Amino acid sequence: MRRFLTLVPLIPILFLVPSAASAQLRVEGRGASLTIGGRVHAQYSRSSVDGDGDEPDAVDDFFFRRARIEVDARVSDFLDGRAMVDIATGSADLTDAYLRLTFDPAFRIAFGQFKRAFSIFELASSTELLIIERDGRIEGLSDCPGVESVCTFSRMTEALEVDDRDIGVRAEGRLGERVEYMATLTNGEGKNTPDVNDAKSASVRVAVEVAPDVVIAGFAGSHDYLDENEDTERARALGADLEVGTFRDGFHLLAGVVGGDNWLAGPDADFLTTQALASYYVPLGGRLAGIEPLLRASWTRPAEGESAVLLTPGLILYVQGRNAIGFNLDRYDPAEGPSEWSFKAQAFLYF
Repeated sequence: MRRFLTLVPLIPILFLVPSAASAQLRVEGRGASLTIGGRVHAQYSRSSVDGDGDEPDAVDDFFFRRARIEVDARVSDFLDGRAMVDIATGSADLTDAYLRLTFDPAFRIAFGQFKRAFSIFELASSTELLIIERDGRIEGLSDCPGVESVCTFSRMTEALEVDDRDIGVRAEGRLGERVEYMATLTNGEGKNTPDVNDAKSASVRVAVEVAPDVVIAGFAGSHDYLDENEDTERARALGADLEVGTFRDGFHLLAGVVGGDNWLAGPDADFLTTQALASYYVPLGGRLAGIEPLLRASWTRPAEGESAVLLTPGLILYVQGRNAIGFNLDRYDPAEGPSEWSFKAQAFLYF
């Protein structure tokens, strides 16, 4: 009960979000139309992991998870771009920054920093996803082979550098009414990081709408890295995902599977991971626009003889649009070692 009371300061945010918070600011400047918006995610997190000896518990804290300002610039139908900065840590950190040329709906090319062409769990915006932490981290726990932290879907793909942001070039487009593609060629070192060799990482994703609101996608990535001898090697990953429904509209399902080389655990290690996130949005009236219970289930084999399961029940209370308060309980069960949990509550402000 005492721990629950620490959440009380978050509750008034439900009623303080202005009704115009979802209306982004649009201005004209230097021959471009600018759309200015952002997001603030204030989080409370508490894990079951205890510190060693006289050390305090791993986490029992309020903090800003994200505080981002984004500017979308549109010069013409041919030229547009984006710049997004995160200041949650007290210093500016560049997230998205790119220039994009649209030759045709079937072919657009962007130069700069953006998300790689890989899984839907990373490509989906943090303003849309119901899981507060993609990787399901349990604060204070770091025992997954190679990638450390915990063995989960997004932790594997992010740490192995086949998902998340990177610097390079991206091509994408829509072929007809049902097929979309995306391909990226990047440094392979992650955001705001220069390359360390003369090789590049590549990834490609193709998605097909097989029925109304049912999309199946396949994707693959090849990541270049330096081994212990400073020689360039390559690690590969292959996966597929499924989306049924859409955000904030009744039943919604995201599911995916990825397998490949766990190059961080050794030259011969491989991994396999699968994850599903199911939810059901129920519209309401008055101060609360809707409510959405959710359940995530993730299974991961990071290397031979290792495995872990993550279960995340949760609940999202919507004020308007993407403005909400969310609650997640991440329970982590490794094949060896004790189970641990992390409770998270987060206020989502989107403007």
